[in-house]
Amino acid sequence: MSKRGTLRVYLGAAPGVGKTFAMLDEACRRRARGSDVVVGLVETHGRVHTAEQIADLEVVPRRAVTYRGVDFEELDVAAVIARAPQIALVDELAHTNAPGSRNEKRWQDVEELLDAGIDVLSTVNVQHLESLNDVVGQITGVAQRETVPDAVIRGAEQVELIDMTPEALRRRMAHGNIYPPERIDAALGNYFRPGNLTALRELALLWVADSVEEGLQRYREQHKITGQWETRERILVALTGGPEGDALIRRAARIAARTAGADLMAVHVERSDGLAGSGLAALVSQRSLVESLGGTYHSVVGDDVPRALLAFARSVDATQIVLGVSRRRPWSAALLGPGTSATVAREAGRVDVHMVTHDFMGGGRGLPPIGRGLTNRRRIAGLVAAAVLLAGLTPLLAALRSDLSFASDVSIYLLAVVIASLIGGFYPAIACAVAGSVLLNYYFAPPFHTLTINERNNVVALVIFLLVAGLVSRVVDLAARRSVQAARASAEAETMSTLAGSLLRGGDALPTLLDRVKETFTMRSVSLLERVDAGTWRTVTSVGPDPAPTPAQGDSVAETGDDQILVLSGHVLAAEDQRVLAAFAAQVGVAYRQRQLSEAASALEPLEQSERARTALLNAVSHDLRTPIAAAKASVSSLRAADVAWSDADRGELLATADAALDRLTDLVTNLLDLSRLQAGVLPVLCAPVGLDDIVSRALDHAVLGRDVVEVDVPADLPAVLADSGLLERVIANLVQNAVRYAPSEAPVRVAASAHDGKVELRVVDRGPGIRPAEASRVFAAFQRLDDAPADGVGVGLGLAIARGFTEAMGGSVSAEETPGGGATLVVSLSEAPEDSA
Repeated sequence: MSKRGTLRVYLGAAPGVGKTFAMLDEACRRRARGSDVVVGLVETHGRVHTAEQIADLEVVPRRAVTYRGVDFEELDVAAVIARAPQIALVDELAHTNAPGSRNEKRWQDVEELLDAGIDVLSTVNVQHLESLNDVVGQITGVAQRETVPDAVIRGAEQVELIDMTPEALRRRMAHGNIYPPERIDAALGNYFRPGNLTALRELALLWVADSVEEGLQRYREQHKITGQWETRERILVALTGGPEGDALIRRAARIAARTAGADLMAVHVERSDGLAGSGLAALVSQRSLVESLGGTYHSVVGDDVPRALLAFARSVDATQIVLGVSRRRPWSAALLGPGTSATVAREAGRVDVHMVTHDFMGGGRGLPPIGRGLTNRRRIAGLVAAAVLLAGLTPLLAALRSDLSFASDVSIYLLAVVIASLIGGFYPAIACAVAGSVLLNYYFAPPFHTLTINERNNVVALVIFLLVAGLVSRVVDLAARRSVQAARASAEAETMSTLAGSLLRGGDALPTLLDRVKETFTMRSVSLLERVDAGTWRTVTSVGPDPAPTPAQGDSVAETGDDQILVLSGHVLAAEDQRVLAAFAAQVGVAYRQRQLSEAASALEPLEQSERARTALLNAVSHDLRTPIAAAKASVSSLRAADVAWSDADRGELLATADAALDRLTDLVTNLLDLSRLQAGVLPVLCAPVGLDDIVSRALDHAVLGRDVVEVDVPADLPAVLADSGLLERVIANLVQNAVRYAPSEAPVRVAASAHDGKVELRVVDRGPGIRPAEASRVFAAFQRLDDAPADGVGVGLGLAIARGFTEAMGGSVSAEETPGGGATLVVSLSEAPEDSA
């Protein structure tokens, strides 16, 4: 089996940057060095300098493919493989092959060549990368139909960026080095605007940078390189969920901002048991802050926090770590160790560690509180159990003093301590242990009935008894506290997952979230208030019968943002519920910001549509209006020339040219005026019963464009339709004219009509390239064309838009369907006229 070939891709930000020229230049260099190079397929697009580069290269003939009567030329994969060159040139990697080709996509052809052991040089523009296709569409307003999977490009051995500044590319365009003259003005005013080209250039640079980063990571993995390679500054900020997190994030963001291209990352290390007690609401808020500053948020699991943090830092090649100074009290470090910050700083190696001071350092954490987690009722029950056990055991053991040793008495009392600890936790157990040690000393350690102990072993036994009792009670108390934390963490996780689901479902999540708050905390009402000015609030939204108009009138409050606050009415929340409420509030803040962004986007949509229409209109005026005006002007100027004696035939031809150009200009202006009236809602419509066969006959007189290629099947006995005869004639003429333009000359356009269920449907059927289902509605938008331009170059894409507008004004509808066997079918549906209206 032959070795797989290598792929080299020339990536450009836009057409015309020189990808094909660079590919040909490389091919010529390799040929000069003795390599066997052939041209599999190169598109010159009429560019002279590009064509000159091919002159000395062997070209493999293309394969002819006929589809729907149209001939296409595609890459002949079999011929290239049979020729077996060392290197093959294949242009436009994202191209879609004509139906009937060997593969659907050209990149699949390239894969075959690579599998055959042939090295391939190819080209692609950034707008054709699958991951960036939608982004480019949003930037430029032009949807790209042809894409290539990113994995194909990332799998290439070499990806070379062909870069050019927007100003230089626009100069090339203006000089006619990219498009023919008639397309230059439209291109410069639309796709090739400076802002578009700058954005596309940045996308290409970032994509290549990421590709290089992936290649570097693969190289390090293959060569088992674990050390830090500081190829890019990556600032990692460690978050605990504490109140100092916001200050740390902003400090890290300032550090990242000082270095161009630096990455900002935040990481939180979660204990594997899920009981670390981190601030859930604070983490949600801090995540939003990190992402708003252009960073990313990460969460890792690990019991050893410093080790997990450093492992993550090394996995992402972090160059700097930002940590907060410990919140532990100074005296607790001696008991609990140096802390995470000090440990990370000691073991970070070549990673720089920033220890950031803050307002909460040295005063937030001490030893974990003892006894939390058990109710007061259980503690009282534990004390009662201890008293009952000691009161019952003491006389019983005193009666059996001669049969039991002192060690047995200690063990029995220790059992009582364990029972008291299981019931009441730490404090009842300690009380039981102290009381038990006194009773053991008084009743069972010689000399009896005194607090004096003669034997040293008895002293040791009592000390061990107290220590064991304290340790056992501590373990039991800790287990009870962890159990309560686990149950609460489970409930919080379930609640937060519900909140996340509400946000992910999209739409307006605010009412759902407020309802959830109301149900979770059994409140009467919940309100989201926004500050208008000092002391004045307005209600954004609320649920419940009696929302609070101000924070002071609520029972519990939680901040959701700088100027928003969540107000609950019903009862005062317990301290342990405030943590969950803060998490709710953070999610409510996110939902409110989503609503604001959605409203802003909705407000901008009409402006965006207006901008698209304005751009399209300018393109139409710059080309489609100028062309007939230029033709008419040239004809009239020629006729007025005093130094030329025109024959009658020449004079008639010039007058006919001017007349045709003015007719085209009149049609275009009429369409523009009709579109303006449609959009303004001032189109006069006079509906009356009309015969469809008469309207079709009159419409075809204007729509066939000199070609007798229309078959008509409109029965004369069809019911009359309720329509404006003038508008309906324009609708049919536009639809037939559109079909004739795109249909092959040998395939006639068919116009047929039928009636059913009170509707009369007129179908205009062609055998042209067809309309994809995804574009069925888009083709009716103003200034839209099926491809770059119709076959005859006439029109600006208003025909279908006006046809739909006129039809809907008459109470009907126009839709597009796929013609069985290929082509497009446009269906006009109108209501039958009432019988008594004839």
